[in-house]
Amino acid sequence: MIGKLKGVIDSYGDDHVVLDVQGVGYLVHCSTRTLQALPRPGEAAALSIETYVREDMIRLYGFATDTEREWFRLLMTVQGVGAKVALGVLGVLKPAELASAIALQDKAQIARAPGVGPKVAGRIVAELRDKAPAFTGADPAVVSLQADLAEARAPRPVADAVSALVNLGYPQVQAGAAVAAAAKSAGEDATTETLIRLGLKELAR
Repeated sequence: MIGKLKGVIDSYGDDHVVLDVQGVGYLVHCSTRTLQALPRPGEAAALSIETYVREDMIRLYGFATDTEREWFRLLMTVQGVGAKVALGVLGVLKPAELASAIALQDKAQIARAPGVGPKVAGRIVAELRDKAPAFTGADPAVVSLQADLAEARAPRPVADAVSALVNLGYPQVQAGAAVAAAAKSAGEDATTETLIRLGLKELAR
């Protein structure tokens, strides 16, 4: 199996690049983000490769980093997610952004990817929440609160404060993050009014 290719960019297609490796041209499918990061034809490049073998074809998928390839593999384990959808997600979100979206249960972020509807985004969040690598960039307190809110376990003042901020027009994830920060500074006994006030201060930063 091919794990990595180093060569010279030969040409580009809409969703692939042809990489010339010592005279052999490998057609490698990539996300739009990876394609945009590659150099011009004639210049050297290297890609981490995932080899997909079926009875009727062998297809290569290329990634800028090993981390991106690992996310591709994880996404492919989700029901309803094929290679095209997985590349679509990675074309919209960097690995760290995808990790945070899953940690914060931000289905709307993932649904921005082409071919990903609300149901598929929900499955990605639900099925990868425990399998995913470390949730880069996500505050553990915010992650915990989002999980509590999703499963109706959050304390009443916290849930009411988040609901109030959402009613004011703030997205659920931003409201949850602001109230989580407010709760950390105000303590467990903070009232709904206090959490709303401090949450608005967080959102105004």
